[in-house]
Amino acid sequence: MSWILVFISGLITYFLRYSMISLIKKDMLSERTRTLLSYVPSAVFPALIFPAVLLDNFGSFVSHDDPKIIAISIAMLVGYFSKKIIATILSGLISYWIIIFLL
Repeated sequence: MSWILVFISGLITYFLRYSMISLIKKDMLSERTRTLLSYVPSAVFPALIFPAVLLDNFGSFVSHDDPKIIAISIAMLVGYFSKKIIATILSGLISYWIIIFLL
C-alpha cells in the first residue's frame, strides 16, 4: 500500500510541475527573465554535486586523498580544457573507478 502512495505522489508531483512548464509560453517571459533562467542549470548542478563529493555519510568533510576529490579534480581539468560535457563525465567516472580499484 505504501508503494502505491509513493507512486501516486510522484505522478501528482510530476504532472503539477509539467503543467506549469507546459503552460508558460516563450513569448510570456521577457528577454531578461529568459536570460536569468538560462543560468539555473549551471547554478543547481554544483549544488547537487559538491555535497556528494565533499561530504561523507556523516556530514563531515572528506580528506584530500579521498578518491572522489581526486576524480572530480581530474574531471574539472578535462572539462576546462575540452569544453565537452561527455568527456568531463566520462573522465570523472573512469578516473574514480580506476582509483577505487587500485587503492
